Amino acid sequence: MRLRGIAVFGVISAVAMASASAQTPAKLKVAIMDSKGADVGSATFKPAKHGVKVKIELMNLPPGPHGVHIHQNAVCEAPAFTTAGGHFNPDAKKHGFDNPMGHHNGDMPASVIVGADGKGEASFTLTSLSLDPAAPNSLFAGGGTSIVVHAKADDEKTDPSGDSGARIACGVIKN
Repeated sequence: MRLRGIAVFGVISAVAMASASAQTPAKLKVAIMDSKGADVGSATFKPAKHGVKVKIELMNLPPGPHGVHIHQNAVCEAPAFTTAGGHFNPDAKKHGFDNPMGHHNGDMPASVIVGADGKGEASFTLTSLSLDPAAPNSLFAGGGTSIVVHAKADDEKTDPSGDSGARIACGVIKN
């Protein structure tokens, strides 16, 4: 009988550990790298009352506006980062906050402006995303997503990527 109790305790402990590892993280910081593997910044994700707060900090990038999006795959293979796939879009909407048909879950409401010093930062609260691994709009859906920085500004309306140009940097988002 005692052996059976130990086995049951072991199963309960394994289930508790599995569900603990699938909990919503308090904060997640993701490194963003360019096509040569150089560090060009980070994105920090935190749960917000409604959605996810994301802070993007960029450095060593060309001056000007850069579209930044969450992409559907947790893969960032240089040089073109096409392995990141399309924008994260479980709600099957169109691109951009200015699109009357709604925006992709992974769209940001504005581009990140990089100054003459190569640095830029922006913070957004995205109500279309979640850090809860069980949510259909979770950044961890399907094993994770990625954050991609584009060469040009996002026009917030042109499908599929806001006419934001080439992918110049990427970071993998995993729990």
